Amino acid sequence: MDKTIADLGKARGTAAAYIAIARLDHSTKHIFIIPGLILAYLLRGIHTTSLLSSMTLGLVAAICIASANYVINEWFDRDFDKFHPTKSQRTAVKTELNGTTIFLEWTGLVAIGLACAFAAGKIMLIVACVFAMQGIVYNVPHIRTKDKAYLDVISESINNPLRLMIGWAMIDPTTLPPSSIILTYWAGGAFLMAAKRLSEFREITASHGRALLERYRASFAGYSEISLTVSCFVYALVTSFFLAVFLIKYRIEYLLTVPVLIALFGHYLALSMAPDSTAQRPEKLFKERALIALVGLLAVTFLFTTYVDIPALELFTGQRYIGLE
Repeated sequence: MDKTIADLGKARGTAAAYIAIARLDHSTKHIFIIPGLILAYLLRGIHTTSLLSSMTLGLVAAICIASANYVINEWFDRDFDKFHPTKSQRTAVKTELNGTTIFLEWTGLVAIGLACAFAAGKIMLIVACVFAMQGIVYNVPHIRTKDKAYLDVISESINNPLRLMIGWAMIDPTTLPPSSIILTYWAGGAFLMAAKRLSEFREITASHGRALLERYRASFAGYSEISLTVSCFVYALVTSFFLAVFLIKYRIEYLLTVPVLIALFGHYLALSMAPDSTAQRPEKLFKERALIALVGLLAVTFLFTTYVDIPALELFTGQRYIGLE
């Protein structure tokens, strides 16, 4: 294959470059495993004979599969990321990488991840396989759901419930979480992804124009600022609906966490509309003090409602009518 002038000017890939595209610094996203772990403990109890081993294997599996997905993400996006104001500085854009080495790196990471998942149990293995398949469906040409409006968000956000299930399987490798909380996590992830798209749309369109935005990501041709904002609203409503189903069925006291969650969603949407928003870089969200404060308040509220019974809330579980006489 003939090299372009731009390719000739690239530095040759080193071992450090291949490590960089695995994006191990994005491992902070695996914090979404923790709620699955906590919920499994509260609702099911510990059903594994070696908790430390199960947690270690699950975490390594999640990190390796996610890094494998990042490897092919950066490789297949290199000709598109060069149009993005900041992603144009990514390793695969600025460095000459070898396709065979990329494939071997991806294969090695997937193999380690699946081996750890297999050792952890059947459910962990199934979840890890779906996690790896998501990376292929989302990134690889001729499928590449990331180029299709709305499907890009829905297919990428499945990583959220997969992380939930990994956390759950660490504690209880014999069952899956309730469908209501799986769908809550999926819709919540879709909200986060749509907010990220909205932030990118607003910023890149304003600074570089719509044409360049669509060269960076084909899915933006099917979006507008209004449609992305509305989709955020819809995903937030769907999240709230399935969360309410879960809360009413499993512990009514958890309803008290909903106002905090609503404030969290509102703040995040506002954050996505701010200039140079960290919503475009979720791995950096820990620097947002107000956001972290709301997450902390949510955690405190969750702990309080876990251990304190509030019988008065039972009125929400049955039919009640307000009489005027």
